Amino acid sequence: MSIPQAFIQDLLARADVVEIVGRSVQLKKSGANFSGLCPFHAEKSPSFTVSPSKQFYHCFGCGKNGDAIRFLMENGGLSFIEAVKDLAGEYGMEVPEDETSPAERERAAKHREKQATLSDVLEKAGEAYRKHLKNSPRAVAYLKGRGLSGQIAKRFGLGYAPEGWRSLASVFPDYGDALLEESGLVIANAEEDKRYDRFRDRIMFPIRSVKGECIGFGGRVLGDEKPKYLNSPETPVFSKGRELYGLFEARNELREQGFVLVTEGYMDVVALAQLGFANAVATLGTACTSEHVHKLFRFTESIVFSFDGDEAGRRAARKALDVALTFATDVRSIKFLFLPSEHDPDSYIREFGRDAFSRYVNEATPLSRFLVDAAREGCDLSQAEGRAHMAANARPLWSAMPEGALKRQLLSEIAGLVQLDVRELSSLWGVAGARPAPRPRADSPPAPARRAGRTLPPGRADRALQIAFMNPGAWGALSNDDHHLLCELGAPHGALFAWLDSHVHEHGPEPWETLRAALQGQEHEAYLLDQAAKVLPDIEHDLDELRQIMRKERERLLDEERRELSARAATDPAAYERLKQLWKEQKTPPSP
Repeated sequence: MSIPQAFIQDLLARADVVEIVGRSVQLKKSGANFSGLCPFHAEKSPSFTVSPSKQFYHCFGCGKNGDAIRFLMENGGLSFIEAVKDLAGEYGMEVPEDETSPAERERAAKHREKQATLSDVLEKAGEAYRKHLKNSPRAVAYLKGRGLSGQIAKRFGLGYAPEGWRSLASVFPDYGDALLEESGLVIANAEEDKRYDRFRDRIMFPIRSVKGECIGFGGRVLGDEKPKYLNSPETPVFSKGRELYGLFEARNELREQGFVLVTEGYMDVVALAQLGFANAVATLGTACTSEHVHKLFRFTESIVFSFDGDEAGRRAARKALDVALTFATDVRSIKFLFLPSEHDPDSYIREFGRDAFSRYVNEATPLSRFLVDAAREGCDLSQAEGRAHMAANARPLWSAMPEGALKRQLLSEIAGLVQLDVRELSSLWGVAGARPAPRPRADSPPAPARRAGRTLPPGRADRALQIAFMNPGAWGALSNDDHHLLCELGAPHGALFAWLDSHVHEHGPEPWETLRAALQGQEHEAYLLDQAAKVLPDIEHDLDELRQIMRKERERLLDEERRELSARAATDPAAYERLKQLWKEQKTPPSP
């Protein structure tokens, strides 16, 4: 829906920013204003002020400022639409939806109703699990054996799923209710006409959204049975590729500590909170995704990925590097922490202490160092072939980074390692601006002028942005592979597509006017608005054109991969095998 500006102004006129901020920040009267410790960065003396006359907050330390809606977005991790709806609900105001069609309003309402209903079902199950925990000495003994206190168990809402096959039947009178299956709590075997609880004899970890709603569960066995960990399946309210365990509980601590520690499991998160590191979150049995990173950067500008030091941990870190590169701006910090293979964060702290772990975190490998190490792995830099191999490895990693000082410094470092001049490496990689443009001669004809009222044809990525954002049904019509391809593009495109993917998942398809309002304050907002302004009124945003763009993009990526593999095939057997496979799929024999 598109929210009229008049409604937003009316809402802000009714809301009191001092009251809204005061729920999260302890404010004291200071002259005509109020002051307190900034919730957005760690500080010991107040530099955060709230003006009741201007209805505005400002921090002189970190520069954060805005009105009541902006505070709800920044402090609660809400989107613009969510913040407006929450604030309007407090004052009994109904957000107008006049600019959406009846069908769109009905579809959005059903989507919200389904999400709310499933969350209610999951919350009810969570209450039952918590009661079962109190009545299970075995489960309580297990948690105590892991060093967890009752206080920390209560904070994270830990529970216990009993051994029985149908224990939830005592919680939900209608055990055959389709919502139990849709929420992932119950498994239905149609062939045998049987239904039974998904989680049995497991410690239960509620997974919450950033707003605190229960959206799923993680279950851990008390012994060594397999699988050791079990998560809720994908549902209308839960997606493992988007959600992070512990983010709701850690959101305030992230700002206090100044960084987030991304671990590999929910037991790590709870144990770290118990030991004084409450700024940890965990992915949910899946590799880190761009949606994960995008969500975390709504709360902090510094991420430390923590992995085991074994081969599996290195592989997971490599995947996280690929995802994080598009977010590596000059003002963000991304690091990689590798613990000794025999330790996880919990065991390391218990053996060496909190201070030792803090030092370990501070000395974590910066993204720039990890990128270079990943590119040079297996390359003998004493030989020309090894240096060429490294250059080929480094190119896609470096190209994924957004423009800035960090990217330029890395270009110089990589050039030095492969013994090429920066201009030579830039030319080899086809980097724009590698050579200064020649000055036009005095007798050169003038450049052709643009036709009045028209713009130059946009590139594929720009056109895909226009269609995806301006056609409400476009994103849903694409495949998951298409989604991943677009979200993994370099900045600003990849970040914008990742934002759209997350927004559609949470709110369903919405018209451009709604998306434009929700984008306020988001990174690369100005770029997207500029692209939208280039669209002529009579241009249609049809799906066939978008599908054709995706087909051409996939072909381009394949061609690029073939070229890179061809350059490495003579010295890299794995590259040669991959190249043969690609040619075989195209039914064309490889060149000798």
